Amino acid sequence: YCLGSGLSWEPRSRAVEQVHLRCTEGSLEWMYPARALRVILEPNLSSAWHTTVCIKPASDFQGASIYVEHAGQLHLVVSEAEGAQPHHVSCFSAHTPQRVALFLQASPQRDISRRTASFQYELLSNQSAAGPDFKPMALVEAMCRPCDNVELLMAICSSDFVVKGSIRNVSHDSENHMSQVDVSAQKVYRQKNRIFQQDEASGEWQGPIRTLLQCKVKKGGGDFLFTGNEHFGEAWLGCAPRFKDFMFIYWAAREKGTNPCEFQLN
Repeated sequence: YCLGSGLSWEPRSRAVEQVHLRCTEGSLEWMYPARALRVILEPNLSSAWHTTVCIKPASDFQGASIYVEHAGQLHLVVSEAEGAQPHHVSCFSAHTPQRVALFLQASPQRDISRRTASFQYELLSNQSAAGPDFKPMALVEAMCRPCDNVELLMAICSSDFVVKGSIRNVSHDSENHMSQVDVSAQKVYRQKNRIFQQDEASGEWQGPIRTLLQCKVKKGGGDFLFTGNEHFGEAWLGCAPRFKDFMFIYWAAREKGTNPCEFQLN
């Protein structure tokens, strides 16, 4: 995880400061922004092929706008006005996946005190988004359909979180095109960070999972196996079969020796 902060240069210098970040995810904090800053996202992974870049400005993002360089031109990704929007995430396909250049342009103003332009970024592997042109896109290319057996068996091996539980509530946010599924978890098999937490009073595990509004998620009864990945500290829904259906699929694959990984059910 990369973090950059406290950049400065000589007052008379007209050169654009340049920073190299070699992690696939991280954050940068530009305090008292003035003139411009060029940020090179250059992951130190020769085998990686990251095709999507996502940027989430801090809620108090002020003093600059963010552009991405492509074919000698600058494309606006985050304006200063958008920085204050909750859950605002901008994503785009990368022209050169191993090296992405961002350009931060400070807003002209007399008083730069107490202004900070900070953001988080993630470089994602997404072959479906690969292409030669700059193209804005959604954070999660949600399938909005049930996973097939192969996808489900892979999901329990590679997902950031795997949770058995039921749906407590589903709420919709039309402005940000998202839905939130509040899950009451019976068993947390795996989680990358502490999104699912145990209530001290009841001992019950609970956590929110996000998905796109277009998926039209509805509340349903019974137990499910929720899987998915985390982006910017939030859980995003992947495969979510009914638990009894998952059990049938998993044990059938295990008997045939076709399961891609062992999964500890107990």
